[in-house]
Amino acid sequence: MLRKYLIPFSLLLGLIVCSVSPSIAQTKKTREELEREKAEVQAKLLEFDKILKQTTATKKNTIGELNAVTRQFQAQTRLVNTLNREVNLINQEIKETEDRIETLEKELVELKAEYGRMIYNASKLNRGLSIVSFVFSSANFNQLYSRLMYLRQYTESRKQQAAQIEKLSEELEMQRVQLDSKKAEKEKVLATEQQERAKLDKMKREQQGLVNTLTSKEKEIKRQITATKKQQDQLNRMIKQVIEEEIRRAEAAAKKENSTATKSTGSSMPMTPEVAALSRTFAENRGKLPWPVETGFVSQGFGTYPHPTLKGITMESDGIDIRTELNSNVRAVFNGEVTKITTMPGFGGTVIIKHGEYYTMYSKLKTISVKTGQTVSAKDVIGQVATDANGQAEVHFQTWKGLTVMNPSSWITSK
Repeated sequence: MLRKYLIPFSLLLGLIVCSVSPSIAQTKKTREELEREKAEVQAKLLEFDKILKQTTATKKNTIGELNAVTRQFQAQTRLVNTLNREVNLINQEIKETEDRIETLEKELVELKAEYGRMIYNASKLNRGLSIVSFVFSSANFNQLYSRLMYLRQYTESRKQQAAQIEKLSEELEMQRVQLDSKKAEKEKVLATEQQERAKLDKMKREQQGLVNTLTSKEKEIKRQITATKKQQDQLNRMIKQVIEEEIRRAEAAAKKENSTATKSTGSSMPMTPEVAALSRTFAENRGKLPWPVETGFVSQGFGTYPHPTLKGITMESDGIDIRTELNSNVRAVFNGEVTKITTMPGFGGTVIIKHGEYYTMYSKLKTISVKTGQTVSAKDVIGQVATDANGQAEVHFQTWKGLTVMNPSSWITSK
């Protein structure tokens, strides 16, 4: 008889736990991902701020400055969007908490009602007798034993029911406290979002001001881009000459007696087992290579594409430009051998490092601290970045497989 009142609550409590747990787990996972993304973009914005502040006194209305401001604006937009998603997630958590509170309140009412019915039914069964009279009015020993067991179960069930009521009440209070906490958190995030939106609006105005100024100088900008393109073509011809010479050397060495060099399918040149292993390891680390500078952001991307904010302007590059802090060290991104050191018009000091059949190139260096033929390891310092007339410190970075240029962004880690 007593179990009749205990089973429904146990089943219902189980259903509550089962229905809530997956939602809580999913929300927790989403929250962790959101917090990680927010931390990453905030760190990136601090990096932007530190780098751009270094050129505050010398910065000019240049396409390079516009590229930097545009990248910063994109990062700030991402932060605002992340904060907006956080507000939406908190709203979802608040709704889930309110639903749990409503469910718990209903269950608490039902549990107390069951507890009352149990007491009422027990008193009816006793027919108004005292516990002692109820026990000793038994007709025989078996009935006496049964009544003692009944009272024992009844007492234990009452304790359990009371404990469950207390536990449920505590859970309900905890959920109410959590709800208040989430509402306070929402207000805090909303305030932060409002502040970051104000920063975004300011960046947008600064960006638009640069766009307006540079648009009026379209012809001059196009002349600059054309001049830069000629310098880059000269740079690329030099790289190809270096790689072609390396290929000729490898082919000549492969023809020698007792040579272990072979040319595998898809390779640009014959390679010894050691060189082939280095090439394979380099290829296996695609997307995992360290950046050539410790801090920075891509100010100009790889390939040919319309400028994101200047109409009629087309950008073209066989590598990426990474804006970094003044006097930053430039590092090798992988183990290899320095195969060329030179100075190129518009690109300054230039270092080419060979990684088997792969090559990486580092330009716009003011000092170079390695020598031709020197073996380097990943993150070894090879030089120091130069600062241009506009106060901008940028390193130009390229990746090649044989005579084929590749997108460096797909080889270095994402930031």
